[in-house]
Amino acid sequence: MSSARVWFITGASSGFGLEMARCALAHGDRVVATLRKPEVLNGFASNYSPEQLLVLRLDVSKPDEIKDAFAKAKATFDRIDVVFNNAGYAFAGEVEAVPDEPARALFDVIFWGAAHVSQEAVRFFRDENSPRGGRLIQNSATVGLAATPAIGFYCAAKHALEGLTETLSKELDPTWNIKISSVLPGGFVTEIIQKFEMLPQHPAYAEASNPATLIRKYFSSGMDKEGLKARWSDPVKGVQKIYELSLLQDPPLRLLLGKDANHYVGEYLAKLTKEIEQYAAWSDDLGHETD
Repeated sequence: MSSARVWFITGASSGFGLEMARCALAHGDRVVATLRKPEVLNGFASNYSPEQLLVLRLDVSKPDEIKDAFAKAKATFDRIDVVFNNAGYAFAGEVEAVPDEPARALFDVIFWGAAHVSQEAVRFFRDENSPRGGRLIQNSATVGLAATPAIGFYCAAKHALEGLTETLSKELDPTWNIKISSVLPGGFVTEIIQKFEMLPQHPAYAEASNPATLIRKYFSSGMDKEGLKARWSDPVKGVQKIYELSLLQDPPLRLLLGKDANHYVGEYLAKLTKEIEQYAAWSDDLGHETD
């Protein structure tokens, strides 16, 4: 086990987090699986020895619990090689319809939770690991670049995480040997489907042709696992690609995961490119010359 890497995974109760834990363990690595309710993994954990798997309580919206979980991982395995920053959830609701309380709670997990895990991961890789270094992999979303109606605050939180991740990647000293990547999955058949909540619709957006209404209809019909398998990707295959990403010596900053992810972001980039070209001349006489 001395050559095995140590993974620190948030949101390991289900979905990508649990599948990533299974994948890493199957490859002979060791895993620190964190989640709000550790008892959820009692059955899963019984298949592995304490030398392979450590299950810890962690609510990423509480910074003290993040620091405590990293310290326990250090005490158990001495180092952490890969942090898979995955914890999150989503709900539907038009921007105008979402109250502050659920919107802020979402940001506390998806943005602030991920931000605090990222800060502690970088500090740990630099100051605790010997030799220095590690991989931080953010589990973001396609909508972190190409937004979708009816999930505006989820899109906003993922956009914020994308901005933070790119900035952080540019701040790191190369001698620290820390690599950062953001994975942007499209649709994958995970338990988030059953947990997905739709807030009451704002009446102004209730027309059948409204984009938010169409998205709501999509989420409310055919969202069972069997129905989605024909349209969405397999998370078991997805986490294998993330595992392969973790092995790359020169990983990309962003990995689009899924044909739909590549399609939607491609459309977004084409539209952005067109707008840049169409309006570039508006900046010609603003008093600044580029080098």
